[in-house]
Amino acid sequence: MLLSSLPFRSVRVVTAVLVILVLAVTLSTPAFSASSVTTIDVPGASFTVALAINDLGQIVGFYDDATGQHGFLYSKGAFTTIDVPGASSIAAVGINNRGQIVGRYSDATGTHGYLYSKGAFTTIDVPGASFTNARGINDGGTIVGTYDDATGLHGYLYSKGAFTTIDVPGANSTLPREINNLGKIVGAYDDATGTHGFLYSKGAFTTIDVPGASVTAALGINDLGQIVGAYEDATGEHGFLLDSKSVFTTIDIPGASFTQAGGINNRGQIVGAYVDATGTHGFEQ
Repeated sequence: MLLSSLPFRSVRVVTAVLVILVLAVTLSTPAFSASSVTTIDVPGASFTVALAINDLGQIVGFYDDATGQHGFLYSKGAFTTIDVPGASSIAAVGINNRGQIVGRYSDATGTHGYLYSKGAFTTIDVPGASFTNARGINDGGTIVGTYDDATGLHGYLYSKGAFTTIDVPGANSTLPREINNLGKIVGAYDDATGTHGFLYSKGAFTTIDVPGASVTAALGINDLGQIVGAYEDATGEHGFLLDSKSVFTTIDIPGASFTQAGGINNRGQIVGAYVDATGTHGFEQ
């Protein structure tokens, strides 16, 4: 499934960070209203995954059809395909309130991050990396993502033309996913104890673990500090919302065998993906 396929690898930690804290949380009763969920399926696609939403309600993600994998923008009820010229596959992963989109694409030279702004693509490659993936962007144009080099899988922050590595201390790999307008970053990391979510703020990492989960990944954050993501436990794979009071709410699409919450905007709208008997679909709530 989408959560269990997170691309973690064994790596060497190359950065020093101030402190790691463990977030004390409670788990609320699972609550998700079926009547408030809208399924997002790109016409003609074999599957659709929604990953991020901005305050204008514009949604980005990716889909597969007979021609391959493509990114998409969903705005005002209409889908627009996002394809980097010459790419064999592409995903749109993050969008800010200026309509700038980031993601990743693959071509004959490898896998690269990109910024799509005002109709033009700009490639993002971390120097020395074997692949680069751009995953989140805030309104100031600061981008977070992942890269792989000889030492393994790392996160990065890209601002004003400069890259800064983001590595959770003690982790085998670090995967930032989103950055809000306050500079707070969420993502996931892998260490000897398993896969955990994290919040990075003001130089400090806070671990995010859903109680009872074997795997947790934080995937989206808004400016109010609300965080969404996905976790796995003995009952399956679920989405979650972590509110400002450190309370988790489970997100399960009725009838789905798998749910992942991928993004949240400042209006509290959530997007993600779910799997049921008919296939893989995006959703908006």
